Order: sequence, then structure tokens, then C-alpha cells
Amino acid sequence: MAWAFHSHRSVVMANRGMVATSQPLAAQAGLRVLQEGGNAIDAAVTAAAVLGVVEPMSTGVGGDAFALLYLAKEGRVRALNASGRAPLAATAERMAALCRRGRIPSSGPLTVTVPGAVSAWEALLQAHGTRSLAEALAPAIGYAREGYPVSEVIGRQWAQLSGKLRQDNGAAATYLVQGKAPRIGQVFRQPDLARTLEQLAAEGSAALYRGELAQRITAYVQAKGGLLTAEDLTAHTPTWETPIEVTYRGHRLLECPPNGQGIAALQALGILEGSDLGSMRWGFADTLHLQIEAIKLAFADALRYVADPCHAAVPADGLLEPGYLARRRALLDPRQANPSYAPGLPGAHADTVYLTVVDEARNAVSFISSLYEGFGSGLVVPGTGIALQNRGALFALDPAHPNCVAPGKRPYHTIIPALLLAGQQLVLSFGVMGGYMQPQGQVQVLGNLLDWGMDVQQALDAPRFRWVEGNEVAFEAGLSHMARLGLEKLGHSVTTNAAPATMGGGQIIRIDPESGVLQGGSDPRKDGCAVGF
Repeated sequence: MAWAFHSHRSVVMANRGMVATSQPLAAQAGLRVLQEGGNAIDAAVTAAAVLGVVEPMSTGVGGDAFALLYLAKEGRVRALNASGRAPLAATAERMAALCRRGRIPSSGPLTVTVPGAVSAWEALLQAHGTRSLAEALAPAIGYAREGYPVSEVIGRQWAQLSGKLRQDNGAAATYLVQGKAPRIGQVFRQPDLARTLEQLAAEGSAALYRGELAQRITAYVQAKGGLLTAEDLTAHTPTWETPIEVTYRGHRLLECPPNGQGIAALQALGILEGSDLGSMRWGFADTLHLQIEAIKLAFADALRYVADPCHAAVPADGLLEPGYLARRRALLDPRQANPSYAPGLPGAHADTVYLTVVDEARNAVSFISSLYEGFGSGLVVPGTGIALQNRGALFALDPAHPNCVAPGKRPYHTIIPALLLAGQQLVLSFGVMGGYMQPQGQVQVLGNLLDWGMDVQQALDAPRFRWVEGNEVAFEAGLSHMARLGLEKLGHSVTTNAAPATMGGGQIIRIDPESGVLQGGSDPRKDGCAVGF
């Protein structure tokens, strides 16, 4: 059943190349790379670096990154995991002794893990790019040094985070102006970050992981009471991995493997594969109920099993095995919400920015990078402009849990890029930002596209829900009164008019299977856009 959801923005179409990001200056920087003859990998790194300047609360040198690459000539997909590891001193015992209330805090020095984003930039360019890191960083350096006008959504987020920034001298000195966040439209300059990016351009990632920057980062974290050392930075390496996938509506959906939570999106869609959503009405209670319950089932497993596979047995293959997904599907009651699904027992088998680029050769990069929460740990290394991520907050302290903190271990990770293929041919490069909203957003956006026939902009514009916990679910404006009543009759506790900022923000590039034309969409919940030529 096709659904013509009304959009306020047209689909962007182009023949040769396209970039979609959460901030227009970054999208335009990536597009210029394509127009000058660079490929999708070159453009993605350039756009990512610019985002670290113009959207500094979400991403940057101090964050992590994941990427999926579609290599058109080979019809092959590669996954890059550039998430950082816990400090070698972060044993479960020591962390438990340092943490109050029996859990790792949400911010502060104990949440700082090794930043992996710069290693992702370098690894991508070395493996498949045509430009140097210095060339890729040039636009970001320019915006950091010369300044850029603060855009609307980013400006509002910045203002909301000003209290957090005031708690750290380095953060306040770097990202506040006379004690306040820069106003929307104000030109903001970051000379410290410009110098950091210039060091990276001249010396490569070694400047961050082995050089003077490493010493400054670790000295500051330790002075604040954290555990990160120069040895931790030196030991960091990104890893190339094999994507994981499920089939949905005749297409292959590919995600990065754990320690990322992409498996939650795959499981939810694998469960929904057994329901003919396309014959049901979009936005009605019975349809929404199935999607919500499938997501709850998937998260029950993800929160139990997802961890660093180098430190724990993660049964990824078993969690995606068709027979196992059928057993999980059988637990879904179409007449009643379940407040607490237990994790299954699979068989044994061995604030964030998302951007996507497709080039003229139809290579694609699905790239996501993040500090986790706004301005990450809240620590900004003085004189560098580097906001350090708080990914360590996602570790558990329970020694029996696969995601328990351990030396050199990667935490459960929320950021998940995605690709959709028909056989070996790329169909979509897409992603949805927003912590635990990311798998939920992917499920809803992909359903909008494949089950209800929406175009890429409609699929992003359509109102979303966010499962919170138990039977609690939040909805944006747009849920009908009848749908709410129907969901409550099924046992859901429904909150309406949730802030759009809590519903993530996505970007999509689709390749039309008949014409080969690129079709781009950008989420209205962010400042971004899709641009092409």
C-alpha cells in the first residue's frame, strides 16, 4: 500500500555525484571535492572534518567513527571500525572503585576513551582515496581559522550545552564567548582547532596518537582524574571488518558488526520481514505496534550481547540466523505490548553526525562519527580545540556482562552507518543519528521506503516514534488521536509531541535502478542538506 506522505522539501536529484550531511557547509565542501575529481572517499573525509568544525558538539578529532564503503568496480562492501578502546588502566575493579553509585558517570574524565576518528580519516584515504590527508583537511582548517556562521539547529544545541561547557575551563575558553554559546548567525572562529588540524595535515595521525597532541591530551585527562595515557593512544588501530546483513523485502541491508549496535536494526527488520507491513496502513496502531515490539525484541538481545568481540563472545551470526529470528518473531503478540522481553538464546556461532557520499563511478561511503553526548565528556584540551568523547559511559561495571569495562576494550557503540543493496548493486546509502534512536530510526525510514513506497525525503520527513523503556514510547507531532488510543488499548504508554531533536536525524542517497539518477534526502530535524552535480 503506497503512502504519499507530504514533504515540505523536494528530493535532490543529480547525475554525477552527491553528498548529504547535517550541515550545508560540510555538504558543499564534500561536493567541491567530487567536482574537482576526487572520489567518494575523499569527499567523505573532507565533509567529516568540516563537520568537526561547524558542528563541534557532535563530532570532531576527539570522537570515534565507523564507515561502510561500497566499491562499485568490485561490487564489494568493506566495514571500518575506528572506535577507540578503554585505557589500559581501566580494570573493572579500579573503575568500580572510582565510580560513585555503582555505575560509570555520563560525562567527565572517567568516560574518556581513545579517540578514533582521525585514524578513520587516514585509513580511508590510504586504502581507497585519491587525495592526501592534508588536502582533505584544508576546508576544515579554513573554516576553523576564518570562521563560519553558526547555523540554527546547531546554535540551539550549543546554547543548551553551555552549562556543561562552563564546568571545564578548557571547554569554556574554547567554545563559549564571554561565558555564553555563540548566537545563531554569529561568525565563530576556532584558532586552536585550526592549529590542531594543521598539525594533523603535516604529520598525519601520528601527531594525535604519538606526538605532542597525545601528551597534551593525556596530561589534561589525568589532571582531571582520568586514566588515559600516551600508551593508550599509541596502541590504537582502526580495523577493517566484514559487514553483517539480513534480507528485507528482497534487499540486503548491511551494517558494521559489533561492537556497534547495527545488529539491533538487522534483528528488528528480520523480525518484521515476517509481517506484510506494506498491506497495512502507515501510522495506524496495529502497524506501529508491530514495529515497536520488533524493536523491543531486538534491543533485548543487543543490550545483552553486543560488546567488543575481541574481549567477549558475541553471537552475531546466531542472532541473525533465520530460525532464531522466527522464534523471536513468535514472541510478538499482535494484541498486547510486552513491557520486558528477555534476551534470547541464539545458537553458538563463531550527539553524532552522519554523512553519505556517492560519486560518479557509484562508489559510496556511509560514514558516521560522534562524541556521543553533546561535547562528549565535557573536557576540551586547552589550546587544541579537541573535545574528548564520553564513550566510556556505555561500559557496564558488572563483571558478568559482556560489555563490562576492561583494559583496551571497545565499548558498546551506538553509531551505525548502513547500506542497502539489491544483489551486488547499491540501492541506498543512509543512516540515522541519535544514540539508541539509530536502529529505531533505520527501521522506520527503511519501512517508509520499502513497505510504503515513500521517496527519500518523505521517508525522512515522516513523523517518528522512539521506544524509551518498558511499554513507554514517545511520538513526534503527527500521530493521530485514534492511533494513540489504539496503542494505549494494546498496553503502550504513549507520550506525544516529543521534541524532534530526540528523534535523530538522517541522510539518504538513493540510486534509481532504472535511470541511475542519484536521489538525495536530508532530515528536516537538522541543519543539513543533500547537494549534487
